[in-house]
Amino acid sequence: MEHGSMEVLGPEEEKKLVRKIDLHIMPLLIVSYGLQYLDKTSLAYSAILGLREDLNLVGQEYSWTSSVFYIGYLVASYPISLGFVKFPLGKYLSVLIFLWGIVLTLHAVATNYASLMVLRTLLGVFESAISPGFSLITGMWYTPREHVSRHSFWFAGNASASIIGSMIAYALLHYEGRLSQWKVLFLLFGLITVAWSVVSWFYLPDSPLTAKFLTAGERELAALRPQKYQKTTQTKHWDRSQCIEALKDPKAWWFFFFSFVICVPNGGTTSFNTLVIKGFGYDEFETILMGLPASAFQLLTVFLAAVFTSNVRKSRLVALVFIFLMAIAGILMIKLLPEAEKLSRLAGFWLVMAVSPAFPLMLSLASSNIAGFTKKSTVMAMIFLGYCAGNLSGPQFFIASEAPNYHTAYTTILVCFAITIVLVIAFRLYLAWENNRRDKEQGVKINPEDVRHVDLDHDEGLLQIDETDKQNKNFRYIL
Repeated sequence: MEHGSMEVLGPEEEKKLVRKIDLHIMPLLIVSYGLQYLDKTSLAYSAILGLREDLNLVGQEYSWTSSVFYIGYLVASYPISLGFVKFPLGKYLSVLIFLWGIVLTLHAVATNYASLMVLRTLLGVFESAISPGFSLITGMWYTPREHVSRHSFWFAGNASASIIGSMIAYALLHYEGRLSQWKVLFLLFGLITVAWSVVSWFYLPDSPLTAKFLTAGERELAALRPQKYQKTTQTKHWDRSQCIEALKDPKAWWFFFFSFVICVPNGGTTSFNTLVIKGFGYDEFETILMGLPASAFQLLTVFLAAVFTSNVRKSRLVALVFIFLMAIAGILMIKLLPEAEKLSRLAGFWLVMAVSPAFPLMLSLASSNIAGFTKKSTVMAMIFLGYCAGNLSGPQFFIASEAPNYHTAYTTILVCFAITIVLVIAFRLYLAWENNRRDKEQGVKINPEDVRHVDLDHDEGLLQIDETDKQNKNFRYIL
């Protein structure tokens, strides 16, 4: 330690630095991501708070109000990804949080199907930055070994927000004021989001090198920690060659297709979860309450997956297989059990919702296995194109005339879960083959999960390097 700055980052010093980063960065990401989920799923709560009746939504119109969110998301994905390179990341995300908070607040003045469709589209546009942006932030601040736990931490904001949202919706069922219950819901969620965007503006740093909560020496060391593994530096220059490399990389297309397949079920269950539970034979009050254990179970599975994959090497893809096997068991319970077994079918739905860890695991795999700032931004955009396409398609399989059993939707979900298992096994075999090929080519075996300590005297030059995983011959892929 010299003049308050560290020149060499040993194990104990690194633990202290990571703890300091966690205590500042993680709460900001968790709350922001939770609000994003709460705002996005407010439509599901409003469905049992009178929105469909007040706006005279008929047939597939409710499904389309869910799907159109992802049309906005899809259209905005590419221009939003350019903003990650062009603008200070923390400030950029904070402005977008403010804008979607305003749009959500305006949901309360929707008077018909058309106005709701416009607002849902705009909400999708402004929310499209949050997941890819947070994945880039995670890659900036954390090493590959830390990616899965940190992705899981902020993704757990989803389940936490779902618990809070269910309790608020339950309370609003007892509200009998002048405003409709669903309007109060949108006003409440929207204004909270607007207020939070101000907090994010002042406290979410743009990068480790501009973080005011760290000392000058800590900033440099924090920036170098991920660089020891990936040689990826944030830049305001869009590298065309890295973008082209991403489009030619089979891994990038795997992430796109995997994202699409897992998001088809997600799109339907996110918007129809209250209607599905109600369809098992529960009233509005019971439906809200029965959603609480599902959210708690989601939170538990995200936590268990993070603990398992953080402590067992080469386990991320293995964990994905187990998650989807569990989800297949759940969807079969819903499809095959008699309607009278409503509690057992509800338990099956909880198992289906337990696929929640799949998304942060996928994002952690992308953060750990794709290097180069423009390439990583491009792959994140591809992931969220798949995310949009899947979530856009999902609600359309919930056909109104099939309610409450939704046979088409449940069959589609089952097929998607089976496909994901095949994709995961194939991807693991490919990455293992590529690692072995690189080891033989270089004549040295490199473990990507080994700990690498930072030394400012030797590593400072890494801050100027921005290489892709293809260009960096020492790069190895995490399984």
